[in-house]
Amino acid sequence: MFAPAEVRWAAAALALFAAALPLDLLGAPAWTWAPLYALTYAAGGWEPALEGLRALREKRLDVDLLMVAAALGAAGIGQVLDGALLIVIFATSGALEAVADARTADSVRALLDLTPHRASRVRADGAEEVVPAADLRPGEVIAVRPGERVGADGRVIEGAGEVDQASVTGEPLPKAKEVGDEVFAGTVNGTGMLRVEVERDPGDSVIARIVAMVEEATRTKAGTQLFIEKVEQRYSIGMVAATVALFAVPLLWGAALEPTLMRAMTFMIVASPCALVLATMPPMLAAIANAGRHGVLVKSARALERLALCDRVALDKTGTLTEGSPRLADVRPLAGGPLDENGLLALAAAAENPSEHPLAAAVVQGARARGLPIAPAAEFAAAPGRGVAATVDGRRVEVGSPARLLGEGTAAAAAAGEAGVLEERGRTAVAVLVDGEPAGVLGVADRLRPEAAAAVSRLAALTGAPPLLLTGDNPRAAEHAAAGTGITDVRAGLLPEDKVAAVRSAENAGRRVLMVGDGVNDAPALAAAGCGMAMGGAGSDLALESADAAVVRDELIAVPAAVSLARRARALVVQNLVIASAFIAGLVVWDLAGTLPLPLAVAGHEGSTVLVALNGLRLLGERAWRNAAGG
Repeated sequence: MFAPAEVRWAAAALALFAAALPLDLLGAPAWTWAPLYALTYAAGGWEPALEGLRALREKRLDVDLLMVAAALGAAGIGQVLDGALLIVIFATSGALEAVADARTADSVRALLDLTPHRASRVRADGAEEVVPAADLRPGEVIAVRPGERVGADGRVIEGAGEVDQASVTGEPLPKAKEVGDEVFAGTVNGTGMLRVEVERDPGDSVIARIVAMVEEATRTKAGTQLFIEKVEQRYSIGMVAATVALFAVPLLWGAALEPTLMRAMTFMIVASPCALVLATMPPMLAAIANAGRHGVLVKSARALERLALCDRVALDKTGTLTEGSPRLADVRPLAGGPLDENGLLALAAAAENPSEHPLAAAVVQGARARGLPIAPAAEFAAAPGRGVAATVDGRRVEVGSPARLLGEGTAAAAAAGEAGVLEERGRTAVAVLVDGEPAGVLGVADRLRPEAAAAVSRLAALTGAPPLLLTGDNPRAAEHAAAGTGITDVRAGLLPEDKVAAVRSAENAGRRVLMVGDGVNDAPALAAAGCGMAMGGAGSDLALESADAAVVRDELIAVPAAVSLARRARALVVQNLVIASAFIAGLVVWDLAGTLPLPLAVAGHEGSTVLVALNGLRLLGERAWRNAAGG
């Protein structure tokens, strides 16, 4: 609480004012309370006065300087108490703003504390040495024992365990990790000993990227804020001119000095645009920080504004609606053939095991999921576009494209029929031949994300328009994915430039399009859309560079949550502008049409400033994200 210097100076000013006030009100000699008031002015006013003078030197008129000038003017006509009250309230307002800013920054920087400062590096001779985590480099190996945090982003090369990834992915339960699985810096190894090969520099880890992206975003300003700051200088100059006129004109008509000066200073206080200046950025920064904590990186306040204004969503299929990794879905041995499902899959997996093709990995993973033994393969050969062939337990096994492998004959026709059925269901069919004869067909599919239907429904409700599916995949696979998520407008077989054309067509029709893609082949469409959001997975470089925002945790349901949070931030900006304008207008009218006491003017002006700052910071809490995510 007392970390910001503004808080400490405000507390000192408040304490000095609290000591002087009773002495003044009880009629004590001036020498007992006057020095305390003077110290109050110094403690609470020196910093805003210095900042105001620096701004003045740059030919900018700062409202801080106006507030200090008003306080000194009050003291000059004998209203020392009123001037000290203005200083105290103004300093307290500044302290609250500093605390709010610090809280926003701390909520993001706290992520850095998750990354351990030291790690156990494994040397070439197998011995371990404790080194600073910042010194780790890609290619090095670290040992992670149960209960320790992973020191860097990398991949498991030895061991197995359960890792708590809640800090990065948000998963509530630990996730099993084995050889080949990716782990992230800052996550906690719960069970098992892991050896991890470092794949990213510490400064390029997922957590470091989240912090860097959010801090970069907080340095930018929304369009609304830029407009307000542009108007602020002209407004402030006009306000000073009006104050001078309000003071000089009545004097020319014979008005008394003291009440005229008091009215003019009161006008200067209540007309100052402090609350208007603070109306925009607190909600925006709070929303950016909150989204960042939950794995959605918004690049700037202007990007958040664009996200809030989107009224049509375009979605990629592979890697966005789907998981992006093929999985075995069907095993269909030919009726009357020599193999059952397990026998067919075991032979196919053995032949595919040496291959690096994604379809091969899906077949092998499917066999392992069933607990099938994978026999060694000999004489392995791979032909691009055709498939693989290998000798397994003395039998020649071929696995690949039905169109390339299947010839003529009854068995081939039966296999082709099975392949056609699978393809109608949106699968990729894989034929299996044993000793030259068709033995069956496998179906591989890219599964829909479990939350895809819910995310699509929520996006439709938020924007008032059904999402659009843009994919380069074949129409049958696209229709299958659309049917599973409730999308009715499907554009399939698109090249990257076709996706750009579809996005621009919607934009030309008056829509503000949010394009959601995987940040690779969708990069042109992400850039062309009113707002682009990349499913960044572990924060790939292209995903973070192509779009206005990236979903680091790779959860599609975070997209509607981010849209909802952005809209809430924009709504709070509007609320704040209304509140600030109402306070300024009401107090100015009161001062001009009646007699507004200076203490009440100070309380109203500074109160509105604090109110709009705190109103915006409501978006910083966990409850704001839960509400945006639909509870």
